[in-house]
Amino acid sequence: MRRTLLELPENQLAALQVDQRGNTCSFHAISTAIKLLFYRYIDPEKLSTEANRLWWRGRFLRIAPDWAVTPLMQTRIVQYITETQGLPVAAKFLKSSPQNLQNLLLDPPEDVIPIITILWMWGKAPPIYYGNSTHNFNKTRAAGAHSMIFAAYDPDHRAGDQFPTPWGFINTWRDNASHLFWMTDADFQKAWHFWLPGVGPNPLVLIKRTI
Repeated sequence: MRRTLLELPENQLAALQVDQRGNTCSFHAISTAIKLLFYRYIDPEKLSTEANRLWWRGRFLRIAPDWAVTPLMQTRIVQYITETQGLPVAAKFLKSSPQNLQNLLLDPPEDVIPIITILWMWGKAPPIYYGNSTHNFNKTRAAGAHSMIFAAYDPDHRAGDQFPTPWGFINTWRDNASHLFWMTDADFQKAWHFWLPGVGPNPLVLIKRTI
């Protein structure tokens, strides 16, 4: 049985996706979480620019200007939004598991948005597919990391009727989307379980309303 975030249909979740520019996946994911929780738009590009400015003032919401954001830094960005926008929102970074991730949809806590971060080495980028296509949108040969909102689990979902892709995500690689992006179980678990000091394995940030 398919389960989706906040029990919303796939096309409604997919419509939140945009095609990111630069290293802004975390800012887009957080912006989308705010939209889901509060029906309020925070411009992710402006938020990224603000993180650059704050870096030079000694407040580190990203590793370096225009560069990556760790899961712990995602929680700092949410705290900054709380301070500057007055929104009753908080974020928690934890190490989770595939089963616990599924449980967020099976027995969803009220008003919680999960952001996962996957990582990979050079030449080992995990395939990520749009809808039921078999086209891999993650063909990079470079090492990297990427953050997405976990939005669906469907054991019956398949890519082109060829292989199962049960893990669905709100991703930042397509404008005007009508489908989520999906991964196979093996590819997702391997990339999510990647160990990196201060990050993995299985990094998860939960964003939730506080009132």
